[in-house]
Amino acid sequence: MAIRYTIKAQIIDITADSPKSEDVFFVDTNVWYWLTYSKATSPILRQSSEYPMYLKKALNAKSRIHHSGLSLAELAHLIERTEREIYEKKVCMIKPKEYRHNLAGERSRVFLEIQTAWGQVIDLADPLAITIDELATAEALNRFQSEKVDGYDLFILESMKNHGVAQIITDDGDFAAVCDIQVFTANRNVIKAARNQSRLLAR
Repeated sequence: MAIRYTIKAQIIDITADSPKSEDVFFVDTNVWYWLTYSKATSPILRQSSEYPMYLKKALNAKSRIHHSGLSLAELAHLIERTEREIYEKKVCMIKPKEYRHNLAGERSRVFLEIQTAWGQVIDLADPLAITIDELATAEALNRFQSEKVDGYDLFILESMKNHGVAQIITDDGDFAAVCDIQVFTANRNVIKAARNQSRLLAR
């Protein structure tokens, strides 16, 4: 079934946009994965090429770039999963918990991959601090009613709001359903929906 996006954000096609020095971007985990993890693969070429290219242009343009500590959890999960899939292709099928606990050599290698990727993230971007307390969880829960994003993204959005950051570079179409932000993406389904709903912004 095709995803039916209701576009509430302003959508910018990164394949037709040039970053500006005044831009202040939050960079989503999927973009960090394709930029910093040497074995990142994607069946969709734009994911592994367009996002790293746009982020490099943003850095060259002196745009401000931000990350969240929450992204480490997602990035670590993606890298561990990919490393397990590589192991399975070379050796044998293995359950995630068995891979994590039974293979000390693999665990050390996964840690080094995550450490290397995260080191690049913190070298390239400034953190957006977030305190996940009772107020933050209440705000996130309220947001869940109206905005179709997952749990991690609820807190990322709260962090962006608290720091006055309204621009996000992401392939995740869920962010397109969020009001009052600009989504910089190469996601063709989101761009098509935005064009049809007059939410595609050319800068």
